[in-house]
Amino acid sequence: MVTASQPVTDTQWQAILERDRNADGRFVYGVITTGIFCRPSCPARRPNVENVRIFPDGTAALQAGFRPCRRCTPLSVAGSPVTATVTALCRHIEHSHTLPTLEELAAQCGWSRYHLQRQFKAVTGLTPREYALAVRRRRLCGNLQRHTSIIRAMEDAGMESSSQLYTQGKDMLGMRPAQYRSAGKGTAIRFAIAECSLGSLLVAETSQGLCAISLGDEPEALLEEFQQRFSGAELLPPDGAFDDKVAQVISLIEDPRQGLSLPLDIRGTAFQQRVWQALRQIPPGTTLSYQELAESLGQPGAARAVASACAANTLAVAIPCHRIVRRDGHLSGYRWGVERKRVLLKRERVIKASECDK
Repeated sequence: MVTASQPVTDTQWQAILERDRNADGRFVYGVITTGIFCRPSCPARRPNVENVRIFPDGTAALQAGFRPCRRCTPLSVAGSPVTATVTALCRHIEHSHTLPTLEELAAQCGWSRYHLQRQFKAVTGLTPREYALAVRRRRLCGNLQRHTSIIRAMEDAGMESSSQLYTQGKDMLGMRPAQYRSAGKGTAIRFAIAECSLGSLLVAETSQGLCAISLGDEPEALLEEFQQRFSGAELLPPDGAFDDKVAQVISLIEDPRQGLSLPLDIRGTAFQQRVWQALRQIPPGTTLSYQELAESLGQPGAARAVASACAANTLAVAIPCHRIVRRDGHLSGYRWGVERKRVLLKRERVIKASECDK
């Protein structure tokens, strides 16, 4: 996945329908037809479920290029003058065809450049430039899906040259723009669905390596999400060699000491790939907080961005984002369900304890 968004679950959709205030803080939802994200309790008109995308927090939604709702102010406490100013700056960035400079934004709100940078990041978790790039990325994604011309998609996204598109586009999308537009068209992907102790399992690979490892309750849901993600690809059934790879993934789930030597086809932004590589260095039975992982990357202020990168991971267990917990040690969200995360961590702790006893 290129974005940190997740499909809406029945529980989340029910919370949105009921405008459940108890769900505030657990997730936010973006509406792709408006480009806005809201709290679950937002009083605005309910969107169609097919247009809803779920994010773990406001930072993840901002990084995907969505803007905060005026009515429910999902970034912080409603009524805050700082939040109101930052929200206005977000809208200015969204309506700018080019990347606005700090000087431009400072003139817009009357703050100094330093104060602007500090307050903007305190509210959104991003710098103004990072937010502007996220907006550009969302425009580019939508344009590539709508336009037949890549150059037209580039121009409408605010990119000044084709060289900029191809130097920045791969980092933004996790793949070349032409590949993204075609949803994998021309790519052969072999996949299989199996069962393991954590439920249903879908494993897929391209010629570059494993591109998907998904866990779920029902194989049909896993298959539907996979087909949507790679709607333009040639999907191939498993063969004997691929069955062996699926068996290796199952062995890794059941016993993390087995490791996984298979190549991975990791698609994500440059920052996401740094986070995912760092996750692979965490040994079984060990956990880190989002803050600790951010510090290990030399970016102590990027804890929220690290959380978003974890949420965007599509290779369960192979990239062990389940080893990241909150600072207080409690479990945070997990793309494939918190209960599966709990089971994986418990299994790893037991194995580590048994090794220490030897």
